[in-house]
Amino acid sequence: MFQRIESDRITALPGPPTLYLSMLAHPRLAESDLSSLRIAVTGASTIPPILIERMRRELGIRAVTTAYGLTECGGLATICNPDDDAATIAGTSGKAIPGTEVCILDPQGRPLPPLTPGEICLRGFHVMKGYFENPEATAETIDGDGWLHTGDIGTLDERGYLRITDRLKDMFIVGGFNCYPAEIEAALTAHPAIAQVAVVGVPDERMGEVGCACVVRRPGATLDEGGLIAWSRENMANYKVPRYVRFFDALPVNASNKVAKNELRALVSRAA
Repeated sequence: MFQRIESDRITALPGPPTLYLSMLAHPRLAESDLSSLRIAVTGASTIPPILIERMRRELGIRAVTTAYGLTECGGLATICNPDDDAATIAGTSGKAIPGTEVCILDPQGRPLPPLTPGEICLRGFHVMKGYFENPEATAETIDGDGWLHTGDIGTLDERGYLRITDRLKDMFIVGGFNCYPAEIEAALTAHPAIAQVAVVGVPDERMGEVGCACVVRRPGATLDEGGLIAWSRENMANYKVPRYVRFFDALPVNASNKVAKNELRALVSRAA
């Protein structure tokens, strides 16, 4: 990717946070010419503000914005205006694009008030008609009112800006408390020794489930399990603190460069 940016003078780069974290952690970064990059669009999960700052400072990308979408709605549902303030760009995925409705619904399909977390649902011209030859899956995903149920958790503020909390399927419960990995990952990314991190829930006899932090260290950094757990206890609620830490040279990703959490869970389980 560094080679293509240099040779083709790439100006706009879309991708999930994992992509930019990989760039920032790469040993070739200092010797690469990324001066052509002007615009970056990211999304796919909660974006820690420090990542936006590092993209601007270390990658030299002047305009960084965030967006949200999925294949079932043609790829894009909301986006920030590049002129939005840094807190809005780092903390939200923007407002609905023209022709799209965004609603936060509870498990019974009722709209929730602003800033109340629930399932993100979409409706508009670009929502798919259905899954090919799979009416059962279509009926589970698109309800009778035409809302596409994304399986993502989030909130809408009074301005209509969307904030992604996490995936329904990634949430785990620690002693009765709901834990959203994206929140924990955002906090852990602030640690100076961490290049990338993904949190998954693992079974625990006493608590039901607990968090396991899968960490890629920054080049030259030193960090051990005890040190990160101690740091976490000082920076987040106790039930969010990872009980286990596993270190990786690189996190497994899928074809979209998103962290493959199912694969991570399997790796962590085998290691245990």
